[in-house]
Amino acid sequence: MDEQAMSTTQIVGWVAVAVLLFWMVGAYNRLVRLRNAIANAFAQIDVQLKRRYDLIPNLVETAKRYIAHERETLEAVIAARNQAHAAADHVRARPADAGAVGALALAEHTLGGSLGRLMAVVENYPELKGDQTLRELSEELTSTENRVAFARQAFNDAALDYNNAAGQFPTTLVSALFGFKPAGMLQSTTSEAERMAPRVQF
Repeated sequence: MDEQAMSTTQIVGWVAVAVLLFWMVGAYNRLVRLRNAIANAFAQIDVQLKRRYDLIPNLVETAKRYIAHERETLEAVIAARNQAHAAADHVRARPADAGAVGALALAEHTLGGSLGRLMAVVENYPELKGDQTLRELSEELTSTENRVAFARQAFNDAALDYNNAAGQFPTTLVSALFGFKPAGMLQSTTSEAERMAPRVQF
């Protein structure tokens, strides 16, 4: 009788362990899937950022023909573009890394401010404002900015889903055990000063 009771207790114990292991595997796999969704969402942003980074040197070269004496403004745009490009490379390698995402957001904010200052300078030069190449580049840049905004929203949604899953009990035990850290969110890169800066309109 004791042996039978012991055997039943062992069976119940093994079943409980098996259920716990299955649950842990399911929770782990769900977190991996959600983290991969963040990487996929960043890939969509990355395509637009690359396009934007490619447009900026052309914009600066076009402006340079008219406002070479504004060298400091032009150099600031290129420096900010290079910094943002490098930050995007880091996020590409680790899209769920909150530190890398935060550095990208800061670099993009700096780039946005530099571009805003360049556009304010352009406003003061009618010949530059009327340049066909600058007009086309400006339209492409605006279109790209809109695509970045949509892609950023998808990225933030994916990061929120992952953070919610990783932070909810009891899944938080699995995330802590296996090192699933909270993902960073990309904030809008348009500052208040940029919103008030003159826009180039043709």
